[in-house]
Amino acid sequence: MEYAFDVAAAARLAQFMERVGKALPRPEQRASFATYMLGLLSDAERKSVEPIAARAAADPVETQRMHDRLLHFARESPWSDRRVRREAATYAIEAMKQRRELVTTWIVDDTGFVKQGRHSPGVQSQYTGSIGGVANCQIGVSLCVATRTQQVPVDFALYLPKEWADDPMRRKRARIPESIAFKTKIDLAIDMIRDARKDGLPGHVLLADAAYGDAASFRNAARDCGFDYAVGVRPQCPVWLLDDGARRMSEEPAQVQTIAKALQPIHFRRIAWRDGNKKLVGHFAFRRVIAAAKTEALGPLRSDPQWLIIERMNSGEVPFKFFLTTLPGSTMSRKEVVRILKERVKTEQMYEELKGELGLDHFEGRSFTGWHHHVSVAMCCYAFIVAERVRAFFPSGQARQRRSIKVAA
Repeated sequence: MEYAFDVAAAARLAQFMERVGKALPRPEQRASFATYMLGLLSDAERKSVEPIAARAAADPVETQRMHDRLLHFARESPWSDRRVRREAATYAIEAMKQRRELVTTWIVDDTGFVKQGRHSPGVQSQYTGSIGGVANCQIGVSLCVATRTQQVPVDFALYLPKEWADDPMRRKRARIPESIAFKTKIDLAIDMIRDARKDGLPGHVLLADAAYGDAASFRNAARDCGFDYAVGVRPQCPVWLLDDGARRMSEEPAQVQTIAKALQPIHFRRIAWRDGNKKLVGHFAFRRVIAAAKTEALGPLRSDPQWLIIERMNSGEVPFKFFLTTLPGSTMSRKEVVRILKERVKTEQMYEELKGELGLDHFEGRSFTGWHHHVSVAMCCYAFIVAERVRAFFPSGQARQRRSIKVAA
């Protein structure tokens, strides 16, 4: 689709581009950024460099020149993704705050970028939750901030498998900087969390699925950065079970799935975690535990007491889902804890909008830097759209004087 705004929103778009453009050091970069952003906001079916250039130019000669400029801007132009992303995210956060939509949670997740060939950086046959299976794809790890109704991506990192990180020829072809070494997805997420915390982004609760939350290093990093967390864990996650008074601890840690199987139906409480027309309800049990993290040198390591939340599933092959949280059960209702825990599920909608409407996964280059630059511009588009949503101008649903994005430019 092509986003259309009224005159006031078109003026805000120009102001947004000018504001974010100040993070780019050169005038030609700022001009290319604006053209690229308008291309991603357009109704073009493909949103890679070639169709963006074709829409922005008037004749074949100008199209080729525009193509070359945009290709250079995306693939190798030296500008800071971090600065651009932070400025865009801050813009959206300020707009949400004006509407009393305060950021409370940060969400870590990842998504797949399905590819046909073998030369895009990081591509290989690997599992992606985007299709629920193994595919030839790239994996992008993301960090977003969230209010009760909105999510804004603030960082994205391309996962580089060890086979890529250790292959000099592949690195050269994909223009992977020498400073980039192999890091797990968990390590990439921790780096993004620390950077965003240093940059002063608001929020105090960190959410993630079991791919991240099961790692003690991830949970410890969250606490080190001053976060409470509510994260998924795998059925095999070991914990010490505390009695209701938290005075005694089981002698040996048990897997959370073992604890769940010992529970009776009476232990599960029916909790509606989303009210309204689309009410969502689940059955949850809460147990006070101390998480264990085994190491070869020290054996089981203990954490502070926290809540193990067990969600009983009414259908499917998986009978339970498991979560660990440091959220304060003494001052927060269990319904509120579950509501916060479930905010993570909206991230998939954010991915769908970024890909389906803003071309997040349309980058066709083979450059590591190019992938991150393209993703940065898509994130800028999304930040602006979120700001317009909370201002209630987009979508307006009212008959106003309107201009297309292309004309508004």
